[in-house]
Amino acid sequence: MTEEFAALYVVPTPLGNLADLTRRAEEVLRSVPWVAAEDTRHSAPLLKQIGARARTIPAHQHNEHEAAARIIEKLQGGEAVALISDAGTPGISDPGARIVAAVRAAGCRIIPLPGPCAATTALSGSGLVDAHFFFYGFLPSKGGQRRQAINDLRNYPCALIFYEAPHRILATVADLAAGLGERTLVIARELTKCFESLHSCPLSEALTWLQGDPNRQRGEFVLIVSGAAPGADDGEAERVLSLLLGDGLPVKQAARLAAQITGAARNALYDRALALKA
Repeated sequence: MTEEFAALYVVPTPLGNLADLTRRAEEVLRSVPWVAAEDTRHSAPLLKQIGARARTIPAHQHNEHEAAARIIEKLQGGEAVALISDAGTPGISDPGARIVAAVRAAGCRIIPLPGPCAATTALSGSGLVDAHFFFYGFLPSKGGQRRQAINDLRNYPCALIFYEAPHRILATVADLAAGLGERTLVIARELTKCFESLHSCPLSEALTWLQGDPNRQRGEFVLIVSGAAPGADDGEAERVLSLLLGDGLPVKQAARLAAQITGAARNALYDRALALKA
């Protein structure tokens, strides 16, 4: 290892395909005496396969404060520590950020390594042309909080990236469709694994596609939604909605068409249409 040894190495590990472990990451994991792992049982096969003999320190979301103290003790004693999560990059919707912050506050050196990340892997295969993206991670698990979070994001003019678990995928996609209107959705599932799939479709059709085959609802998901249409705002959306209602369109149809034209949230336009009709 050519870098200064007594440091915290933030090491990304494969999402699924073990061949994605970089040569540098492998060298670090084989060289350090300590590995702080999100789940030591999960990481043991990887460490064994590459011939790493490091002792492990549990470092998950429930013990980050205690883990940070142990890691700082090792670093201050002149020993190096590698920080890994179960898959991907530590600190990116995984434990690790609090540990890195504590190590930095203690004045110890931190060396982050590049490597696998589900968000950027999915984005590179999405084909979306948005100039910018906003990584949100996991939306709230409770329906009301999730819908509020989506509503807060509806006017962002950039691609929106979410992680989601299989047991919430249908509810989350339904809420995205209701809250964001007509967009493009890319569904990336089981990235780098045996049953990897990427599917792109109109957001309004995504729920039907997922329900068409139970296998499409399995695995870990990255969801990428195209950004709000440039220049779309509440005033323009209401103007279009008023014109459509004035032409005699039913409330539901007027809200759907106004959402398609302006990029505004369909459920919000529906509520506004009801108010205007009243």
